[in-house]
Amino acid sequence: MDYTLVVALEMIRAIAWLVLLASGLAIIFGMMRIINFAHGEFLMLGGYTVVISTNAGVNEWVSILILAPVVVGVFGIIVERLVIQRLYGRILDSLLATWGLSMLMMGGVTMIFGNTVQGVSTPFGGMKIGAYQVPVYNFVLIGFAVLVLVAIWCVLKFTKAGLIARATMQNADMAEALGIRTRWVYMTTFGIGSAITGLAGGLLAPVTGVVPTMGMNLVGQSFITVITGGASVIAGTLSSATLLGTISQGVTFLTGPVYGDAALLVTALVLLRLLPQGITGRIFKRSL
Repeated sequence: MDYTLVVALEMIRAIAWLVLLASGLAIIFGMMRIINFAHGEFLMLGGYTVVISTNAGVNEWVSILILAPVVVGVFGIIVERLVIQRLYGRILDSLLATWGLSMLMMGGVTMIFGNTVQGVSTPFGGMKIGAYQVPVYNFVLIGFAVLVLVAIWCVLKFTKAGLIARATMQNADMAEALGIRTRWVYMTTFGIGSAITGLAGGLLAPVTGVVPTMGMNLVGQSFITVITGGASVIAGTLSSATLLGTISQGVTFLTGPVYGDAALLVTALVLLRLLPQGITGRIFKRSL
């Protein structure tokens, strides 16, 4: 019974992990159709913000919940103003430009900090479930994954800003004709997506450690989750993260982490073969 509970908790933790990784990218790609290939480096930047500020004496939770999203959000706005705004409607060009940004960020951080793993202590320690020890921080990750999804849903569904953002993404010309300054909507949306990515990077820093190449290990899972989910930001991210996280973690417990990662990829390939537009393109149409 204890082992079953531990496995269930780890599956939920894996789902929360994918939700946190993919939420910022889901906003940028799902709403703006911009392929941000530097998404992994945005996560890395959030992680380094936590490490640097915590080592400088800032409270760890202030670093994670405030500094990481603010720093990455501002950086995202700068990137959007200097690079991305010239690439709307040009998916391949945006991919190449953000890939170059990814290489630039990785090389710059390596020159400054070196290619060594840095990190911060994991808060709260562990708790016992029978004969097993489970990190309490896993529950923190699960809680924040829920909060992120609920916050995005509430903003898009119930606020004027969310309505303007959805209208701009659906028909930018009509929104412009109605007096909406679409360039500011794009900038704000990209900044918010970047800030959520920074928050995710900060939350994952105590678990993964921080190294300049960490983005390469995380960007694949992020893109797989978003593309498998489809265009819907909330329903797509949650449905794909639930399916992929459950299968991946289940296979990991049975055979090991290498096969778990392979199972995630194979599941995504099968789903995209059956549902080329993603899960929400066929099942949850017109959902947020």
